[in-house]
Amino acid sequence: MGTQALEPVGLGERHRSAGPVVWRVVREAVLLATLFLVYSAGRQIAAKHTGSAFVHADQVLSLQRWLHLPSEVAVQQHALQVPHLIEGANLYYASVHAPLTAIVLLWLSIWRPTAYSRVRWTIVSVTALALIGHIVYPLAPPRMMPGFIDTGLLFGQSVYGPDHSDGVANQFAAMPSLHVGWAALIALSMILITRTKWRWLWLLHPVITFGVVVVTANHYWMDGIVVLVLLAVSLPLLLRPGLRAADNSVPRPVAVK
Repeated sequence: MGTQALEPVGLGERHRSAGPVVWRVVREAVLLATLFLVYSAGRQIAAKHTGSAFVHADQVLSLQRWLHLPSEVAVQQHALQVPHLIEGANLYYASVHAPLTAIVLLWLSIWRPTAYSRVRWTIVSVTALALIGHIVYPLAPPRMMPGFIDTGLLFGQSVYGPDHSDGVANQFAAMPSLHVGWAALIALSMILITRTKWRWLWLLHPVITFGVVVVTANHYWMDGIVVLVLLAVSLPLLLRPGLRAADNSVPRPVAVK
């Protein structure tokens, strides 16, 4: 009867020069930066339609009432009664979305390059579909509508300038919410790719993000719901066989006679 020994998989990979890894990370960073610039330029098209953005906001609010979704105004008012909750939500909105996404993508590009490729193309797909939404359906966020409070301005934590159409972050591109979409994609990816029992804690990120964008009046419920539908459309890019096969650093047992 044979016994079991551990054969390190990808031992040669670990002893290779770091040069190819660094080059891959730099190449991907340039690619994603280029795609982001294209996306940002596209978002600015929606900034030219401020009138329709407010008409669309009324339509979204009417649809949500028809669907009997909870009132964002009521949710925000309740949140404002909790000390420091809104300040924390503002901080999460401004500081977690892009940095955490970048950190996860960096980790994947180094340690799970095959899985990274799938995640990258999924995030590109979701973002491209979202850009179409921004262009064809410019939408004023809740904080610009009567009854809502711009919590960023209230607590001096706003990430936006006084001009609604100023800068890269066109404020009339609320539909759909990429904060929610990227958070859900990152969480799903890490749950599928990693093996630790703690991986399910990643679910907290999209849940918290969805709550944050609502209580800060940056997005409507429908903004999050629509982007989750777009993510579902893009999932075939991610959910292909062998997603975890990129882990070449885990020893596997082989028979020794």
